[in-house]
Amino acid sequence: MIRTSGLRKSFRTRKGAVDAVRGVDLTVQEGEIFGFLGPNGAGKTTTLRMLATLIVPDGGEATIAGADLRRDPAGVRRQIGYVAQGGSTWDTVTAREELVLQARLYGIGKAQARQLAERAIEGFQLTEFADRKCQTYSGGQRRRVDVALGIIHAPKVVFLDEPTTGLDPQSRAHMWDEVRRLRSEGLTVFLTTHYLEEADALCDRVAIIDHGQIVAEGTPDELKREVAGDVVTVGVNGNADKAAALLDGQPYVRQLEQSENLLRLYVDTGAVAIPLILRTLDGAGLDLGSIELHRPSLDDVFLTKTGRSLRES
Repeated sequence: MIRTSGLRKSFRTRKGAVDAVRGVDLTVQEGEIFGFLGPNGAGKTTTLRMLATLIVPDGGEATIAGADLRRDPAGVRRQIGYVAQGGSTWDTVTAREELVLQARLYGIGKAQARQLAERAIEGFQLTEFADRKCQTYSGGQRRRVDVALGIIHAPKVVFLDEPTTGLDPQSRAHMWDEVRRLRSEGLTVFLTTHYLEEADALCDRVAIIDHGQIVAEGTPDELKREVAGDVVTVGVNGNADKAAALLDGQPYVRQLEQSENLLRLYVDTGAVAIPLILRTLDGAGLDLGSIELHRPSLDDVFLTKTGRSLRES
């Protein structure tokens, strides 16, 4: 459904040119939820805006739903829906009015536009407030209207830019359900996010971008399997540098990452490593604040690919 090759974009600033996207290659299959994961400023939104024809690439090629991005941008626009991070609802109109207008902008007749608006209101559970002005909506309600606007014209692909940013946990879970429903109805969903749990729980496949380049791509499980073994996180009260020096290079530690007083150790078997870690730190008189064992996460994938934590980024 989406295929890119060498897609790139740079911007001029007072300090010179900034390469926002540096040769992105992606393949997104029909009917999947594809997550574009990365820290703020990594190039997620710039890539998405290029695919949505909102900015012109400096180089590279892409096709979306069979239409060529650079040669046929109008054909691409007919096949896609786009939901911006900042939202698109107007305070002084109702959701129903917004939906009818959006359908009309795609050349749909008035009667059919009303039918499509009613169907979207029911599908996104907007009935209770669809005829109130949007300024009275909660953040989660507004976001559901945003997504309904993005798919009112029945596109083949919908681009969601950070769809759950700023939402409370209940609204975020509801939005996840809506995204899964869109996929079940045959829509291909391309979403950007910096929430690790969201990408892990929601996406069929993810690509991780950093500094404008793809550093990993695959299903969440495939990517986590690349980080073999267990992860032990150790909090040290006091001299964390000394603790890191003692543990780094131990035969049971494959890799060690330090962030201030927190040490992250990649080990083959956590149950074997933890007693040895405790013995080493206690023998050196170091005060242990906490110790946790967990399986590798997408943050661990990002850390092994880039040398830093996505959560911290």
